[in-house]
Amino acid sequence: MVGYEVYVRSFADADGDGLGDLAGARTHLPYLADLGVDVVWLTPFYPSPQADHGYDVSDYLDVDPRFGDLAEFDRLLHDAHQLGLRVLIDLVPNHTSDQHPWFVDARSSRDAAHRSFYVWRPPGPDGGPPNNWVSHFGGPAWTYDETTGEYYMHLFLPEQPDLNWSEPRVRAAFEDILASWFARGVDGVRIDVAHTLMEDPSFRDNPELAEPADELLAGVAFDRFDHRYDLDQPGVVEIFHGWRRLADKHDAVLLGEVYLLEADRVARYVAEDALHASFGFVALRVGWDADQICGRLRPFVDSLGESVAWPLSSHDDSRAASRFGGGEVGARRALAYLTLLCGLPGAVFLFQGDELGLDDADLDAEVAQDPVALRIPGATGRDPYRSPMPWARGRHLGFTTGEPWLPLGHNRTPADTVEAQLADPDSHLERTRRLLATRRALPPLTDGSPLEWVLEDGPVIAVERGGEVLVCLHVGDGQGPATLQLPPGCRLAYASDDHVALVDGDLILPEDTAAIVELDPSDEAAQTAFLDEEDRALLDDARAEADAVDDDLAAHDDDPITARRVAP
Repeated sequence: MVGYEVYVRSFADADGDGLGDLAGARTHLPYLADLGVDVVWLTPFYPSPQADHGYDVSDYLDVDPRFGDLAEFDRLLHDAHQLGLRVLIDLVPNHTSDQHPWFVDARSSRDAAHRSFYVWRPPGPDGGPPNNWVSHFGGPAWTYDETTGEYYMHLFLPEQPDLNWSEPRVRAAFEDILASWFARGVDGVRIDVAHTLMEDPSFRDNPELAEPADELLAGVAFDRFDHRYDLDQPGVVEIFHGWRRLADKHDAVLLGEVYLLEADRVARYVAEDALHASFGFVALRVGWDADQICGRLRPFVDSLGESVAWPLSSHDDSRAASRFGGGEVGARRALAYLTLLCGLPGAVFLFQGDELGLDDADLDAEVAQDPVALRIPGATGRDPYRSPMPWARGRHLGFTTGEPWLPLGHNRTPADTVEAQLADPDSHLERTRRLLATRRALPPLTDGSPLEWVLEDGPVIAVERGGEVLVCLHVGDGQGPATLQLPPGCRLAYASDDHVALVDGDLILPEDTAAIVELDPSDEAAQTAFLDEEDRALLDDARAEADAVDDDLAAHDDDPITARRVAP
């Protein structure tokens, strides 16, 4: 499948209050269906104090009035299904809001009915926190509660107390929550921080990896520890066995945010009778380097196979175009990288705006809304990734008729909008649409066909699916275009750039581009039928360039697919 993350508060505002909502998302469902999306993931829309923009839930079974109501959600679900789209909602099981009725009761007394719903510990020997665990957002993972004289655990904000998944009533409550949404027609859930639900029962200190500095930013402090006892603990996967039985009854999907970078650890979560799939976050942690891309993605392909979902970007990570250099160069590379991801087993997920080639928004520090930026001096936070979606020319680029909750960014222009790019057949949007259509049209890319890494040393990466489709990415090394000598009868099915061409069996691949080639087309006539007049002119230019290559470069190896350099 192709998934698409809708960060609800930044996607589309229907009522003009400056905040995206469910009605706005519903309005643009036809756009997503036309783009080639199969699955829409909605970030949290539940009632929430919004300390962490909805990931602090105060009611798991309702809709925050700022985003709409249950009737509007039902309309969105109906319209999505009418368009052939499936809908995943974001489930946040690691923690609740401190305003959730469970926690309000839990902190009222040590004998409260919901006390055991949360993780409580007495102070340490020095009267401080029980251990050295730290929050993802900086500072200790413990907050002292004056009323009851104990610390409660929070791997995120103090306003997000961690649930105690050793408590059977918590497990039963969440199975009821899942059953309610599945009965409503929801097609699955994306499970927030799925690897954090259990803790070491002895609450041992995590080993330090380095001497802590006096002032550490969020993330840096967290990364100073080996999280041996607070993440990915025994018993977590067992929780999902019960969820799987429930989901399978409703033909629903469990997609985990298992933010671990080791393939063997993630593979445990998608073993039989656990999650259907997990995100492969290594896809967000590679630079524009062929060795990194192969070295980090291949273990996930080998270990997870079809059970991995490849994110191009996300609301928690810098956009692909920024990670790969920013501006036009970054956008060009992001599309080429997406092409490779479309050739790998599993699902591919776009974050809203990826299809437009957006990079991170350029925002002034004083407009910060992310709690990371607001609470940690010097931290940039995640706002640049979460700025509103640019839809059309005009004020606030069509996101809202009011004042947006977060500016779109100084670097957003009318050319970035959906409206402008829909009118341009060479736009990033249209190239992305063609890519997704090509992926859908070639069964080996979606039917579980075996994968072979044909080229993984050097600047060109090539994978073959089922002996029928070749997907190539040229990361580049400053030496200009490369070619791949292909078997007879191949067809160029997709190119991320106009200068990619297939000439006399040679695939000419400039740097920072990618291509999909059908190695054995079923329709011989289709080999040239796909070329329009402009494509033929480009091919003629490429043919003339290839003819000028020195004789010694024209000699190929015996391998059916080999890389060689083409003179500029």
